[in-house]
Amino acid sequence: MQHGRVDLGQRSETVRRANLSAIVRGLHERGPLSRSELVAATGLTRSAIRGLVGELAAAGLVVERPAPRLGTPGRPSPVVRVEPSATVVLAVELLVDSMAAAIVGLGGSPIEIRRVDRPRGHLAVERVVDDVVALTGPMLRRVDRPLAGVGVAVAGVVRRSDGLVTMAPNLGWVDVPLGRRLAEALGLDVPIAVANDGDLGALAEHRRGAAVGVADVLYVSGEVGVGGGVIAGDLPLTGAAGFAGEIGHMPINPGGSPCRCGSIGCWETEVGEGALLALAGLPPDSGRTGIERVLAEAAAGTPTAVAALEHVARWLAIGLAGLVNVLNPRLIVLGAMHGRIYPAVRATVEAEFVRRTLPGPRSLVRIVPATLGPNAPLLGAAELALEPVLADPAAFLDRDHLPIRLASAS
Repeated sequence: MQHGRVDLGQRSETVRRANLSAIVRGLHERGPLSRSELVAATGLTRSAIRGLVGELAAAGLVVERPAPRLGTPGRPSPVVRVEPSATVVLAVELLVDSMAAAIVGLGGSPIEIRRVDRPRGHLAVERVVDDVVALTGPMLRRVDRPLAGVGVAVAGVVRRSDGLVTMAPNLGWVDVPLGRRLAEALGLDVPIAVANDGDLGALAEHRRGAAVGVADVLYVSGEVGVGGGVIAGDLPLTGAAGFAGEIGHMPINPGGSPCRCGSIGCWETEVGEGALLALAGLPPDSGRTGIERVLAEAAAGTPTAVAALEHVARWLAIGLAGLVNVLNPRLIVLGAMHGRIYPAVRATVEAEFVRRTLPGPRSLVRIVPATLGPNAPLLGAAELALEPVLADPAAFLDRDHLPIRLASAS
């Protein structure tokens, strides 16, 4: 009989934690909601919502405000929102030629974002880690709010379980324990989660950008390399160990160019930044400035620039068609370089795409530029770091067990 009471108590606590999570996640992802809207969104009773919201408000995770009176009969339901200062995370993005960091509060609101360009030759992991510490240290010292965790987006193949970067061809990394090295260097007693930048770009666009409300999304982003992420049924498609989404290394052209990954004819050798710049006759390391020059010259009718964009557009459509035939998404979101060039190459992409896709999946999908711009992977890293709070806000209700405060960070 005693075992039955213990099991019942455990089940009750599990249900409570799940209900708290449903409320906090709903407010984090959808913004302020009235109690009535929370009842509809969660399926919980009004009394349950009242009690759980009161518990979260007492802990400082949410704030309730009276709803504005609209002249209609009855008493308006109070509006609930998350409290951004209740807990924050540090987000970091590591690319070949730039690095970014952000402090982001609960609810997804960036408090501070810093982005710096880096020389492409400074890619040794020791130097990158030192640069992360130099970039984030002042940011951490300026904020005195509880730190829940650190999320890192990196242009590489990442094992989610421990943050091992098994391969980052454009960074020149193989089997780099990035999660452990950053944990040691930052000296923060909070979880550090590392993931591929394309996967995190997809997550951010799904929660905050062009793909809000769309359950099945393909995100494609090209800078020095080409990455991507897939949302299937509102859930990230990460694969058995987190390696899914390396669409830039799909073998697409058997007679193509060697790729930094060691293969031949990968998609990024045809649609990546380096391919576009080389075809346009520009230095392959001219980066975003070079891309803008190609677009300007193409708009002016320069044949070389026009041909370079047409080449990339054709191969972009070929790769997208294959992915759509396999994945059947409702939305393709083009980020970074591909989002910038899409208005100029849309006609070519659409014509080739129609030729290559099956009628069924083609009839359901749209192609749009990303709305979060270059910050999508960075904001996705923040979402990754906030996930433990969203999954179990009950763990943060006891003030004695909140994470360290940023002011105490060295």
